[in-house]
Amino acid sequence: MDPAKLFSLSASQVQRTALLLVIIALPLFSAQAQTGSTPEYRITVDTVARGLVHPWGLAFLPDGTMLVTERRGTLQWIDASGRKTLVDNVPDVAAGGQGGLLDIALDPNFELNRSIYMSYSEPRWNGTTGTSVAKARFERGTPPRLDKVRVLFRQNNPTKSKIHFGSRLVLASDNMLIFTIGDRGQSNRAQDPFDHAGSMLRIKTDGSIPADNPFAAGAKGAPEIWSIGHRNPQGAVLNRQTGTLWSVEHGAAGGDEINTPAPGKNYGWPIISYGTHYSGAKIGIGTHHPSMEQPKWFWDPSIAPSGLAYYDGDQFPNWRGNLFVGALRGAMLVRLKLDGTKIVSEERLLKNSVGRIRDVRQGPDGMLYLLTDAARGSLLRLRRSDP
Repeated sequence: MDPAKLFSLSASQVQRTALLLVIIALPLFSAQAQTGSTPEYRITVDTVARGLVHPWGLAFLPDGTMLVTERRGTLQWIDASGRKTLVDNVPDVAAGGQGGLLDIALDPNFELNRSIYMSYSEPRWNGTTGTSVAKARFERGTPPRLDKVRVLFRQNNPTKSKIHFGSRLVLASDNMLIFTIGDRGQSNRAQDPFDHAGSMLRIKTDGSIPADNPFAAGAKGAPEIWSIGHRNPQGAVLNRQTGTLWSVEHGAAGGDEINTPAPGKNYGWPIISYGTHYSGAKIGIGTHHPSMEQPKWFWDPSIAPSGLAYYDGDQFPNWRGNLFVGALRGAMLVRLKLDGTKIVSEERLLKNSVGRIRDVRQGPDGMLYLLTDAARGSLLRLRRSDP
């Protein structure tokens, strides 16, 4: 695939105007209810698995089973009945604060090579940690295990900070691996193109550097970096029809953003933002800078977004071509309607009804799957219940 077509990226600025219709739906489900309605559909929420310890990432295997990461450093293999089995030989993680075992993704050729990828906070030296990405082979057995575990990437400049690790993974069909790293709580690092913190990154699935990365030569920035100026992106997804890469990141008290990260571009953190610091103080110089990109959408106050899905399934045909964002604050699922790469409306679903949503994925069955972030979290499935 031509890398120029892998990400169809627009530099157009997006402004919120009165023409944007924001649909704020009332809570659809009570704490006990399993069904509810949207303007388009009646929906049932099924609990696929319970008792997950702060689940973070989800991957679907071809046989209908699933792999779910738990932030404490464990990996669960879940069958169709919801039965959980711990997977052996998971990499050592530094579980603490926001760190631990984070995202998981399958290789596009999984049925041939059984390769998976994991992002996690790795213990380094003198109590420091950094975001790392490892590749392994998943072996079904009794118990299931990971073999041939190999670290493909280690974040530079590790720190003792326990926040803002990122770290979503996206696999493209041309053996490219895209992932996110937050600013590690040290905001100015996001403006340093030689520092992995606060960036989107892109490597090959063997760990090597793509020749068309914007800083591949290493003279003007770290060769793995795709874009900079990100605070803490915890959602990323490809529109596989157009190649557009979408991301969502946490702001501070406000200023959560949706972006379409482009090679070599600067997304502004902490120079520009639509939010404020938790103290109420102004962030940077304001909302615009001529050399920095504008978000496609933003939230103020923050919804604490985590997890991002592009829907192209058959279960909800009226939602095809929409983005879905998990929200920790407000404990809801946000639907964003698109017109190309322009976001034209927002709908808030499941508000305060199922828990804090850490991840959202489209399943191979066209249904939406959610992970709820709690000490006893759940894997949920959204399906249509109308005729």
